[in-house]
Amino acid sequence: MTYPLEDMPQAGLDAALADRVGSLDWQRLSNDLDNYGCAVIEKLLTAQECDALAGLYAKEELFRSRVVMARHGFGRGEYRYFDYPLPELVAGLRQSLYPYLVPIANRWNQTMNIDVRYPPRHADFIARCHDAGQCRPTPLLLQYATGDYNCLHQDLYGEHVFPLQVAILLSEPGRDFTGGEFVLTEQRPRMQSRPEVVPLKRGDAVVFAVRHRPVQGKRGAYRVNLRHGVSRLRSGHRQSLGIIFHDAM
Repeated sequence: MTYPLEDMPQAGLDAALADRVGSLDWQRLSNDLDNYGCAVIEKLLTAQECDALAGLYAKEELFRSRVVMARHGFGRGEYRYFDYPLPELVAGLRQSLYPYLVPIANRWNQTMNIDVRYPPRHADFIARCHDAGQCRPTPLLLQYATGDYNCLHQDLYGEHVFPLQVAILLSEPGRDFTGGEFVLTEQRPRMQSRPEVVPLKRGDAVVFAVRHRPVQGKRGAYRVNLRHGVSRLRSGHRQSLGIIFHDAM
């Protein structure tokens, strides 16, 4: 039986999403993250799921706060942080993606001589965040209009930071908007910053480093810092979903 997204039973949605995430080429994604600090998942969400998520932006009761970027010097555009309980699809993405990212996160920390290790289950990591006072959910919906952009930044929010996060494009480039590319910059010691422009289509996701990643050099591994943002929209309207795995103070 096929259900519309909003009518699908929770167990069915969880299982379908878990199967979809489990079928991804995680070896390729891991290699891309190691080499570039980011990796693209094509068609992670369907067009129907993108439309359903984008439609949530107007439902104020689902969110804990709204941020207008220009008021804080973050850029132009706005975003809203979801409140608990998260919408089923948002919670499902957090729970299903996390276990595949944990081995990468733990390996990176070991390589960078960072003592922190992450548990296999997202619920256990969130419990760690909440015990430290990081109790506010961080998944968010973002929207941009013509001329809007997001300055380069890092989504940290507290002591406990999961080193990978995910952004999913909910609008179709060329049809809904032009410009508005997802951008990463990487700063290596004593070198100029390296830019990375990540092309995405509607439903595609990019997994990327929150703050830093290891790079192998001639004398062993060293740590490089990354920031991410969105370039200026030339026209139209762009919406995206951010999945951050740690909660905020």
